[in-house]
Amino acid sequence: MTDKPVVVISGAGGEIGHGLIQRIAAEGNYSILALDLRPLDPDLAKLCAETVEGSILDTALLEALASKYRVAGIFHLAAMLSTSGEAKPELAHAVNVQGTLNLLTFANREANNAGANVRFLFPSSIAVYGAPSISAKEAAGRITEEQFLMPTTMYGVNKLSCEHLGRYYTHHYRQLSSDRDPFHVDFRSIRFPGLISAFTVPSGGTSDYAPEMLHAAAKGEPYACFARPDTRIPFMAMPDAIDALMKLFEAPAEALTTTAYNVGAFSPSAEEVRLKTLEAFPGAEITYQNDVKRQGILDTWPADVDDSRARADWGWAPQYDFDRSFNEYLIPNIARRYALSGTTS
Repeated sequence: MTDKPVVVISGAGGEIGHGLIQRIAAEGNYSILALDLRPLDPDLAKLCAETVEGSILDTALLEALASKYRVAGIFHLAAMLSTSGEAKPELAHAVNVQGTLNLLTFANREANNAGANVRFLFPSSIAVYGAPSISAKEAAGRITEEQFLMPTTMYGVNKLSCEHLGRYYTHHYRQLSSDRDPFHVDFRSIRFPGLISAFTVPSGGTSDYAPEMLHAAAKGEPYACFARPDTRIPFMAMPDAIDALMKLFEAPAEALTTTAYNVGAFSPSAEEVRLKTLEAFPGAEITYQNDVKRQGILDTWPADVDDSRARADWGWAPQYDFDRSFNEYLIPNIARRYALSGTTS
């Protein structure tokens, strides 16, 4: 046991998990229970009260953790991403939906045991959207939380399903029961755009053409971008993503008007990302080799999102625009990463 409130971070070893663990540990308000399929990096593990290797599909493991800790919040980061989800859609459904349901059940039990609502932060995605055509997307402009909710990937379907599960657990769980529990899950979801981290390697997302350009250029390797030059979707630097999660986690429940929020930062075209990368790495070889199937997915995603509800409800405001993200965060840190490892050409 620990003298601080405990937060569970599933998928703790992933892109978001790195930054989130560092942020929570630095603030010092919570003890961290990190859960991942693989061992956590030692530098991250030492920031946690406990690290556990295991699966969110293992209900016996979750029950063991419930008996050991009183959990105040959950950051549920574990997921199969869009590209890998299309290769194994049934497995993606099991991990993304059943895994989330297991953790919602875990959180609901913790709320009842502790006599307090348990906050459940869920990173959703712009993959929940599915515009029927490029022209419809362009005509709509910045997409709101209610538009085009017809995802075309298993990942997007899973994320939207989990949003509905979270809303149900928050507002309607066992609604016909005469002994309905007074405490419940407090589910809060952010529909993230493509996230770009300077400190972790891209891991198979459909939006990863942007960070893949940067990492390849910094290593001195040629890169063939699978997206068209005119492809435009929203992106966000990882520090802003971490800030968004923490702001929403800390927001008072009475201020929130929905369980799923858009957040945005900047929306460059693939060609604008290429040109920015070439400014920093003039010798980089970045070409285009369009993947028609992956492009078809990108064409259903918003070119930009309307995040006015997040700004009004809990003060969302990104600190990194396109230029600052690349010039101050991404380029110098990625260049340093490969210079130190000796992999630059």
